[in-house]
Amino acid sequence: MAVALILSGGKGARLGADIPKQYIEVYDRPVISYCIERLSVHEKIDRIQIVAAPQWYQIIERCLEKYDKNKKFQGFSLPGENRQLSICNGLTDIRKYADDSQIVLVHDAARPLLSSRIVTECLEAVHGHDGVVPVIPMKDTIYRSMDGKKISALINRSEVYAGQAPEAFRIGKYYEANKMLCPNKILEINGSTEPAVLAGLDMVMIAGDESNFKITTAEDLEHFEEIIKQKGWQGAADEGMGIVQSR
Repeated sequence: MAVALILSGGKGARLGADIPKQYIEVYDRPVISYCIERLSVHEKIDRIQIVAAPQWYQIIERCLEKYDKNKKFQGFSLPGENRQLSICNGLTDIRKYADDSQIVLVHDAARPLLSSRIVTECLEAVHGHDGVVPVIPMKDTIYRSMDGKKISALINRSEVYAGQAPEAFRIGKYYEANKMLCPNKILEINGSTEPAVLAGLDMVMIAGDESNFKITTAEDLEHFEEIIKQKGWQGAADEGMGIVQSR
């Protein structure tokens, strides 16, 4: 079994909108609906669990009625104090119906341009490993600064990658990796893969996709709107726009 865990508990403060970014409508449908649809129609996803605050359930349920085409929605999980605790809440609920040896695919509701290619490759690459993360090689020169003012060192960009979502993990091992950080250290975690790396789990990388960006700012939202306008949803998600190979 592969369970998709959609994280939709964020408030989206940096966007400056009246509602969280994942519930803003783009071409008459909320942003979250795009990844719900992609995950519902993917043949390798068996269930969908969604982390969201109760005040947004009604909007999500309307999305599910229209875009959960294969009726894979399993249930809601409550958001935590930060993103990683939201994941923990989702994992706790998923473990009630999925075996620890099975797979959880963690994705952000605010990454609407999820391609079937990335989902498939994540689920295929996890075999024989504890987890998978899509990455994009860094294009720019990378510097380290100890004080934020002066350059302290030049980092070899061929060894540096930007992580994306979705990430795939073995449910049991990932759950234990997160519990090891509770109650305090987990509040310092910013990325889904961090607990797995800190726990020494066997993590591998696959090629990410530059079009699989997270909507964080107003400019990101405008960029997403323009892509949908130009390509349409199916075209934007499936034409392989921006795919790069990890080195």
